[in-house]
Amino acid sequence: MQNRISHVNTINVNDVSLSSTFQVGDSYHINQWSRALAVQRQIPFFYGNEGNFDAFPMFHIKNPMPVITEPITITRTNENPFIHVDHIRVIAVGSSSSLHIGSNSIINAETRIKHIRQFVENP
Repeated sequence: MQNRISHVNTINVNDVSLSSTFQVGDSYHINQWSRALAVQRQIPFFYGNEGNFDAFPMFHIKNPMPVITEPITITRTNENPFIHVDHIRVIAVGSSSSLHIGSNSIINAETRIKHIRQFVENP
């Protein structure tokens, strides 16, 4: 990993949530993981024992990672070691995402959301 110097005059971030990161500076490995059940009902009635991730296979399936079989060679020349940005404005960083200022080698990010909608049937 070839480091560069990042310079930002101002950063305004409103919200960072749900397994997300706001990283200033260099890092080597960022690992983010989030899961959620989102239930929408026409009649807002909740049982209290809801929210069992074990009931949904999608939360237990292994995330497939790409297999790289060919050799990869990267040659990089940074004639200027500085990254300069005047202003960054971010409304939100959410659901296993990153706002990263600096160098990084590995980012693993995964979000799994099961949306459930329950509506009353018309007779």
